[in-house]
Amino acid sequence: MIKNYLEQLRIQRWDDHRYYHHSRINQSLHFVSALSFLFAYVWLFVDPMISALVGWLVSMTSRQAGHFFFEPHDYDHINQATHEYKEEIKVGYNLQRKVVLMAIWAFSPLVLFVDPTLFGLFTPWANATDFVRQVAKIWLVVGGGGLLFRTVHLFFIRDVETGLVWMTKILTDPFHDLMLYRGAPLALMRGELMDPGLHLNPEHTLGLISEPVLEEQHA
Repeated sequence: MIKNYLEQLRIQRWDDHRYYHHSRINQSLHFVSALSFLFAYVWLFVDPMISALVGWLVSMTSRQAGHFFFEPHDYDHINQATHEYKEEIKVGYNLQRKVVLMAIWAFSPLVLFVDPTLFGLFTPWANATDFVRQVAKIWLVVGGGGLLFRTVHLFFIRDVETGLVWMTKILTDPFHDLMLYRGAPLALMRGELMDPGLHLNPEHTLGLISEPVLEEQHA
């Protein structure tokens, strides 16, 4: 079971890389995101509020900016797949789901203006510092909730293993991305805007990520 779990994790990581990380700018932003996420992981044990602020304001914004603004959304000639197809088979958050998640994150602080106690959970904020720390608490919940929601969702539309593998992938992505994209900033400085994809082996062009699609469509 452990061997199969690790193999599924490898497949999800490989498909995520080959489908969604062609841009050297996107890869470089993921490198920055990975560094800041690792800082946020450590700071969870020091000050979780600081960790939440760094995680959302630096790690997530740099990570998602790469996908939204720099990653190609046209036909993928390396993998011979349309953008629509890749969005359909995405195991985790595709661009549409990310828009929803980022909108919840961006607008969640407004709740504190409507109800400073957040339905009795908080002491009303008295200054900017109090407000920021309470926002950080909300963002911690949004982050954890977003992770758990998609994990459980995958339990139903795919299977339990797929959901748990995806959650493991998300939590360990900063370590993996740090190693995978450490050379991207240097490649970008050399003027290489797109990863040439020479490392993509043809035997991987039928990634197992697409196998559950028919089951999901008929669910």
